[in-house]
Amino acid sequence: QVQLVESGGGLVQPGGSLRLSCAASGRFFSINDMGWYRQAPGKQAPGKQRELVATISGGGNTNYADSVKGRFTISRDNARNTVYLQMSSLKPEDPAVYHCNAAVRYSPALRYLEVWGQGTLVTVSS
Repeated sequence: QVQLVESGGGLVQPGGSLRLSCAASGRFFSINDMGWYRQAPGKQAPGKQRELVATISGGGNTNYADSVKGRFTISRDNARNTVYLQMSSLKPEDPAVYHCNAAVRYSPALRYLEVWGQGTLVTVSS
């Protein structure tokens, strides 16, 4: 089983920056797409109700929500099985629990399965 462990959340002032990390551990064959999703405080719900923030393919192609374009940057280190989210110019509407997501395959014969991390809380406040 793969585990995704996020880190880097915390309290930051409006306009500030944070860098989130998500490391995959455990036994698996490969990881394809990885991404970050978020749920605003008080709106915790599983699966699809989380808001997409950014995704990155195994080949490095990226996709961003319009609300974070130009402010957030997603990247990955395939050797470390880690995905990052550099967040800059944080706004009052950005606070949320940020969850890491990965498409994981446990063997060449199996399809990719979606795995979620527990999340890391980002708070923006002066």
